[in-house]
Amino acid sequence: MTTATALAPAPAPATSPPGASRAAVLALARFETRRLLTRLPVLVAFAVYVGWTVWRTRVSFDGFPALQDADRATQDGPLLVGLAVLLSANHAVLRSRRHDTERHLDVLVLPRWGRTVAHLLSVAAAALMTAVCVGGQFAWEALKPGAVGHGSPAELLVGPLSVLLLGAFGVLLARLVTAPFAAPLLIVLMLFLAMFLTGFAADGWSRWLMPSVGTYSVVTLPSGLIGRPAAWHALYLGGLALTLMTAAVLLSGGARLRTAQAAVAGAVALTLVGVVGQSRGVPESVTEARVRASVTPEKLHTCVERDATTYCAFDEWEPRTGDWARVVDDVRALAAGDARNRPLAVRQRVEARYGLDADATLSPLTRPGEVTVGTAWGGNRMPEFAVAVAGVLVTGSEATAGEVCDGRMVTVMWLALAGRPDPLADLRRVRLDDSDTGSALVISQTEPSQMTSAQTELLRELLDLPREKAAAKVKAGWPELTAPKVTTDRVAQVLGLEKPEGENECL
Repeated sequence: MTTATALAPAPAPATSPPGASRAAVLALARFETRRLLTRLPVLVAFAVYVGWTVWRTRVSFDGFPALQDADRATQDGPLLVGLAVLLSANHAVLRSRRHDTERHLDVLVLPRWGRTVAHLLSVAAAALMTAVCVGGQFAWEALKPGAVGHGSPAELLVGPLSVLLLGAFGVLLARLVTAPFAAPLLIVLMLFLAMFLTGFAADGWSRWLMPSVGTYSVVTLPSGLIGRPAAWHALYLGGLALTLMTAAVLLSGGARLRTAQAAVAGAVALTLVGVVGQSRGVPESVTEARVRASVTPEKLHTCVERDATTYCAFDEWEPRTGDWARVVDDVRALAAGDARNRPLAVRQRVEARYGLDADATLSPLTRPGEVTVGTAWGGNRMPEFAVAVAGVLVTGSEATAGEVCDGRMVTVMWLALAGRPDPLADLRRVRLDDSDTGSALVISQTEPSQMTSAQTELLRELLDLPREKAAAKVKAGWPELTAPKVTTDRVAQVLGLEKPEGENECL
């Protein structure tokens, strides 16, 4: 007797009506988004990113941001989030292999490439959350009362696009390498390469192949003179992220989809266009504009008059003339003689010819009554500007003030600091070595000036007096206190103070 054994047929892949796959992809995307955003690495990364951003933005730019600098300040923090998303997205894609459910998923209505799309959509949600954080940080800077300038939307896109790029890389890596340790090793390798390439290609076009290209700016330039290929870089990042996303879909069984084929071709084209565009360097028109702003800034200035002072600024800084005027008025109020109402011209100047990372000193103005003010404000810049104004009121010009090495230095420094909320703290801020005793160089927007130990000692004695009493002594002895080559000992005698014991020789 023969017994026939019938084998059960293998389950056939389920078929779905039109639109069902799309609904399934969206449903899975919502599930994966919740899982991704609640993963511990992502939660910790967002917490650190947001906390660090809040802590830094409270005091960033000394409360007077130029928005063309503030937009670049949003780019580094999202990289931490991007690395966490890379790790977590890779882990999520490999979940079915870890739990041995891949063979069960193959019989569902959702094909493998559809599951990949769902993971990619969860990565896009993380990038969108990052965009909200970046927008909040920039809005905070823009709403500060001292904010000036204009930000770049392309610069603001770098952070979210970096998260999208790294997250897409994590999904693609899971489709290429199923080992669970591949993503952590890749993160370590990326960090090592980032540190290596930062020094190796700091000035070359290849640095723009990195997600975030930070430029340490020692000078704030008008927004039209920045010269960074921000739009091309954003196009490059977006194209590269789309390339990785479409490649992940193709490797997941979507190679026959015409939409995926066209998408990967378009993404590669966008990436190449972005690479070419960002490698061109500073446009010639920007270079010419930088020369004009550096050599003949008066042709670009907008001037306003307040009392006896004319304030000339680049258009973006015109709202800041009120802040300059308050410092000038405080210094004038302590002066005597014709200095109290002497006409002054405050001229904003910048050395833009060497770009953002230049650190060139401006030459002092030689015309009488002209004072230099820079593009940065707040913090140390305020007492430095006060010293420059006082120097011109006492000596007549910036060039002469920079060469002063006699008793007039005491008068200059007292005029600059006596009206400040904390004169001794500001004295330390304007001195190169942050001291309030001994000799030191006094920092300026132009050439620094010298202050001897005896002059510092005498200045501190004068600042220790009640301001009204000190002001009366200064005004009574104004002609001698501002006379060229007056000695420090004579200044002490005129002010009725003890003769200083410190050395009185300039370097």
